[in-house]
Amino acid sequence: MINREIIRIKVLQTLYAYYQVGDRNIEAAEKELFISLTKTYAMYNHLLSLIVEVTKMARQQLQKGLVTGDEDEAARKFTDNRFALQLESNVMLNDFIEEQGNIWDNHHNFLRQLLRNIQESSMYKVYMEDNSDSYEADRDLWKNIYRKLIQGNDDLDQLFEDECVYWNADKDIVDTFVVKTIKKFTEQSKPSTSLLPEYGTDEEKEFARKLLRASIMNSDEIQKYISEVSRNWDIRRLAFMDVLILQMATAEIISFPSIPLTVSINEYVELAKDYSTPHSGAYINGVIEAIARNLIASGRLFGKMLPNENK
Repeated sequence: MINREIIRIKVLQTLYAYYQVGDRNIEAAEKELFISLTKTYAMYNHLLSLIVEVTKMARQQLQKGLVTGDEDEAARKFTDNRFALQLESNVMLNDFIEEQGNIWDNHHNFLRQLLRNIQESSMYKVYMEDNSDSYEADRDLWKNIYRKLIQGNDDLDQLFEDECVYWNADKDIVDTFVVKTIKKFTEQSKPSTSLLPEYGTDEEKEFARKLLRASIMNSDEIQKYISEVSRNWDIRRLAFMDVLILQMATAEIISFPSIPLTVSINEYVELAKDYSTPHSGAYINGVIEAIARNLIASGRLFGKMLPNENK
């Protein structure tokens, strides 16, 4: 699940903290980076378990006799939702909850409000009126609930921000992986069905470690590259986040020759748009391209090409 987009964000956050503290310890920074990445994977699991906990709360309402009449039949269809039951029995998800604990135990008010919002929604009504009784309808209900009531939920965003300092910038990306997981389930999925792993390959974990270390250990050399192409700018007057993004981008294009320049440049332009000033994207784009051009001319980036340029 941890991809390079998430890794770049986390390395940027770790670099920012590294330069803000007095004791600049690269081993401590690396440890902090991997803690933050593990916490991001934890958010993914907690969001999947939210589906289970809302279903359990609906079941408790039935058992306590809080739902009667026509609402009882609707509630039973909701609690018998086959996709939700698959998640409830999923081995990987249950192993995670057993090891890490269930954060929803402390947030019953949020669960009740979310369940109420679901029950009052038009998609819930459509689901209840659908007599087809298909697995696809069960799964699609939760896909729609997630997209419309969990993504962009301000109360949930605040809950996560209060729960874990590592989660304040992660949810939008993690949401895409939760929806991807929902879509991946089929009627034949077993309790042993795998969720997304923390890392797709060992290469992603090594990418995180190497990018952080290259950004820090080569900082003096990288600052010279930045200064060479920013002659009309006093580098000390640049936005601090811009400097860090340029530092990371230069470290990446030097340290990872297999990544196309176009990919690296685009990724850091987007990072600048999200984490620096409104004008940073265009500035970062120009500076990175200029640095890359100088490195290509010097032979440091052998065989590389800038976007729209021929060899």
